[in-house]
Amino acid sequence: MATKSWHSLPEYQALRALMESGTTAKAAIRLGLSQSAISRSIASLESRSGRILFEREGGRLRPTGEAVLMNRRLDPLFEALDRIDGPPEVAQEALRIIAPPTYAHRFLVHHIATFLKTNPQFYVSLDVAPSEDVIRGILERRYDLGVSGVELSRNGVKLIPYRTSSAVCAMACDHPLANREIIHPEDLNGQALVALTHRHARRAQLEKVLHASRSTPRIVAEASTSFAAVDLAKEGLGLTIVNPFPIVQYRSDEVVFRPFASQLEYRSYFVTSDDRPTSGVTRAFMRHLRLHTAKDPFSQKA
Repeated sequence: MATKSWHSLPEYQALRALMESGTTAKAAIRLGLSQSAISRSIASLESRSGRILFEREGGRLRPTGEAVLMNRRLDPLFEALDRIDGPPEVAQEALRIIAPPTYAHRFLVHHIATFLKTNPQFYVSLDVAPSEDVIRGILERRYDLGVSGVELSRNGVKLIPYRTSSAVCAMACDHPLANREIIHPEDLNGQALVALTHRHARRAQLEKVLHASRSTPRIVAEASTSFAAVDLAKEGLGLTIVNPFPIVQYRSDEVVFRPFASQLEYRSYFVTSDDRPTSGVTRAFMRHLRLHTAKDPFSQKA
């Protein structure tokens, strides 16, 4: 039997109503039609599709497997119709952020939460990755905003200064040097040191400072992030020299931070694309961070 290729929405509506209600009487009431109109729609659909869709069983119409399959295939159509008839959807403007662990964990998480609570119309996704991936992600336009403490300039990327800070010495509260107001390079001679790994440029800079002061600490552990280095120091393994921002914002009650007398300085940056306009939600979040970053004795606005 040849089948027609056109589709009839009333027939599909009759099919769904009959499958849900089980009788033509109930289906007719649901659609505001007569029972004969429902019967005609089903008969027409069966004729057009060449399939038996219902079998009579004890006064009720039982849908066949073909009817179940057809109804399942109609789901996307009726979901689309529901969206058309429903209230207008408000599109959420998305902000895709990428940052290394030291910035992402706790610090950015907190500020993203406060930002979304006051701006529920926005949507934020956060990816945690090494600093070099921050630059690559912005270049490849996979993210709208990066936060980084590494100055990796690239064509197509804009580094916007956010915070500046000087090096600090972080240690457990009961460390022998914890009562000093300032830690000098020579104070580290013979001390257990948790160092950043050699892939960090700051590691070589610190070694130059120590060498110039003829200070030789004992390196007992290495960490790939300042976050981990400070936590190892908190556990009593030794002390560490790091950028205090933003770690001091959430570790000052558990770890002692003291200024480290050196020329080691750090800068934190917003990273955006230099090839496309900065979106409104990106500007709003940068402004939110600038306004709500808590003051601390070791860093200041750039």
